[in-house]
Amino acid sequence: MNFFTFLIFLALCCGAVVLLVPVLTVGVALAVGLGAFLIWLLPILLIANSDQTTGGEKLCWILAIIFLSWFAWILYFLVAPIKPRQDRIYYY
Repeated sequence: MNFFTFLIFLALCCGAVVLLVPVLTVGVALAVGLGAFLIWLLPILLIANSDQTTGGEKLCWILAIIFLSWFAWILYFLVAPIKPRQDRIYYY
């Protein structure tokens, strides 16, 4: 009788796992989707918090990232800022 109880228990466990597969699949799909979105959002956040550009130039770079994707981000690190910054004030 113990052997048959074990087989029934094993069959119920296998059935429960089969029923949980769609739930686990949805969870994994949501996690992968959220991770992909965060990776896509990363360059935008880096440029938004950067001190290399300001104002309209920063907005143009963010729009370029949105529409041109990662190529604009690589270009940003190669050429930004377009205009030299006037950080230092010289007194004569």
